[in-house]
Amino acid sequence: MASSFPKKERLKSKKMIEQVFQDGKTLKQYPMKLFYLRAELTEGSRCQAVMAVPKKRIRQAVKRNRIKRLMREAYRQNKEPIFNKMVGNYALLFLYLGKEGPEYQEVEGAMKTLLLRFLNEIQDERKDQ
Repeated sequence: MASSFPKKERLKSKKMIEQVFQDGKTLKQYPMKLFYLRAELTEGSRCQAVMAVPKKRIRQAVKRNRIKRLMREAYRQNKEPIFNKMVGNYALLFLYLGKEGPEYQEVEGAMKTLLLRFLNEIQDERKDQ
């Protein structure tokens, strides 16, 4: 199966994004932080994700957009093995923490680590229930 990041997997609801920020659990791997929350998703997707880069840290829109593009690509390339093992619906928010533009390898390494830790966390939660 080809890796893709279709519209139904994108988190667009402002209400849900705020809820993930407020109530979600976090994992951190520099230069990114992952907020995740188990949620009922309307689009029919098991997981929806959004990438965010704070304007306060990265002033130029061109640089912010490039970082988001790198994050989306790293997510798209590395999500499939994780989501084949995932149970339940989750809303994910990836927040960039760095102060300057990263290289793709740095973003991809952090993304892989975050996704694996996310999978371990949700599997541990499932075992506890």
